[in-house]
Amino acid sequence: MAQATQEFGEWPLKRLMTEVCGSGHKSADDLTRAQATEAFERILAGEPDPTTLGAFWLANRWKRNTPEELGAYVDVMCDRVEYAEPDADPVDCGANYDGKGRTAILGVAAGAVAAAAGTPVVVHSGDRVPTQKQDAYKHVLDELGVHTELTPSDSADMVDETGFGFYYQPAFNPAIDDLFERRDMMGVRSFVNTVETLANPAGASTHLGSFYHLAFAKKVVDTFVESEFHDLDRVLMFQGMEGYDDVRPGYTKVAEWDAAGDGDADGADGGAGSEGASFDDFEIETADYGMDLEEEDLAVDDVAGESAAITEDVLAGERDGAFADAVAVNAALRIYAGEGAESIEEGLDAAREVIDDGSAYEVLEALREF
Repeated sequence: MAQATQEFGEWPLKRLMTEVCGSGHKSADDLTRAQATEAFERILAGEPDPTTLGAFWLANRWKRNTPEELGAYVDVMCDRVEYAEPDADPVDCGANYDGKGRTAILGVAAGAVAAAAGTPVVVHSGDRVPTQKQDAYKHVLDELGVHTELTPSDSADMVDETGFGFYYQPAFNPAIDDLFERRDMMGVRSFVNTVETLANPAGASTHLGSFYHLAFAKKVVDTFVESEFHDLDRVLMFQGMEGYDDVRPGYTKVAEWDAAGDGDADGADGGAGSEGASFDDFEIETADYGMDLEEEDLAVDDVAGESAAITEDVLAGERDGAFADAVAVNAALRIYAGEGAESIEEGLDAAREVIDDGSAYEVLEALREF
């Protein structure tokens, strides 16, 4: 509920709808940073009427958010996040919180492999978040017997002790978790589904995420640039299965951005973010790595349960074929993102080595003991 002592500016959501963003996807105007900031502050305070809030979320969806708007929404959220930074600097894996429903979740296994290879990894999710409310990182870890309902401080300790850390959204981002019921009533995704994946609760310098289309990867990079809270060094995005951070078999587009090559904001090196010289995109083919697999080879009926069993078997060296190959290439992307390898091929070699020598399975055992 809104607090009686909280003061806002001149832009309640109803006025924004009437004067700025509510006239349809062709004629609507974008919000200024100040307007977007005030709008999300009102939303997180519980101030808008539910009907007005739903209309505002839909208007934003139809007109499509700009990086400036998303950067403002991210910063309002991050101001309320409880951050806990480990001593290590992990790769932040920001998968869609509403989960997967058809294919195995490979990021737990891939993260354990990357950790064993010397690249710490952080993952985060809620508990069957709207709209899909399907299985996410938490549910695979639960099936594996790993504690997930941790305080942020405990999550940071998990990273330092095991190389892999899980941060639980209700614990580190309660303001967003409090929107669960209103989001559930919407029935479709809103910008909240985008910004919650960008919370970066461990304060990592590298973000790894997924996209359906390259334009979205560019928008995420530009959102981080627009954010006044985040100061990332590196972003790696790829086309993921079901929009998750699991690499598609076959052809996959990868987008890569390094802040160091961007030049100044006035465009000394051709612009910042996705317009800068440091933004690149390239393609990978899993067949080029000797992997003969299709997306249907990774399909499962019970996402959480079967993903946990697959994780156990692959890390123990007891499964080969499509799932083992898919875990290896996903681990390679994480190792490459964290600059633990100069190429994906080198990352693959490192991933396979730690699976073969048993050190990847030791990470899983350490997670269970934590």
